[in-house]
Formats: sequence, C-alpha cells, structure tokens
Amino acid sequence: MRIGDAAAAAGTTPRALRFYEERGLLPPPHRTTTGQRVYGERDLARVRAIRRLLSLGLTVEDVRACADRIDLLVAEPVQRCVAPAPGEAPGVVQLRIDALDAEITRLTALRDSLARQIAAP
Repeated sequence: MRIGDAAAAAGTTPRALRFYEERGLLPPPHRTTTGQRVYGERDLARVRAIRRLLSLGLTVEDVRACADRIDLLVAEPVQRCVAPAPGEAPGVVQLRIDALDAEITRLTALRDSLARQIAAP
C-alpha cells in the first residue's frame, strides 16, 4: 500500500505519516526499488495506535518515549490499562504530570509578577 492509500486507510494524511517517521514515532517503512514507501497492515495498526495516543493528550515527545512499545498495543488492542494506585503514576505519565506541574508553577509566578507590576505606582 502506498503512502496516500495508507494514510486514507489510517484516517490521516501522507504529511502526518511523514511527520511520524521524522519524529521517530514510526520506523522507516519498506521501500520499493524506486524508493516509494510501502505500508502493510501492521504499519497501519501502528499509525492508528499513535493517533489514539496523541488524541488522549500525550505529546509527540511522550509517544516517542514509548515508541518501541507501540507494537505491544498493536498486538493486544483490546487489553485495557489498569489505573495506577494513587501516587504511583508510572513512566511517561509521571513525566507528563511533572511537566504540567512545572508549567503551572511558571505561569503562577508570571501571573504574580504581572499583578505586582500592575499594582505598582
């Protein structure tokens, strides 16, 4: 399946497929002797898994951090993740929470600074 057909089958665009490859979310696809990309059903399943992860709010960096395990999602698509116990967020989830906490702290400091500047005579 060529890139346009693969993109349509996965519900995305050829540009998105190239973006996923460039960012390391997808392994390089097989190529024909003329250099055109060729995608199989397994590749389409990976693209669907990546799109699902991104739609859940993970960033490209988050997905890249677990790109080597995306095949596990493809192999067992019906298997559900169990929520971690409170205070035990694993791996990528904990990194994302830490990043959000840091951003909240930065924005709070910025808000306080702006409020002080407005209040100053």
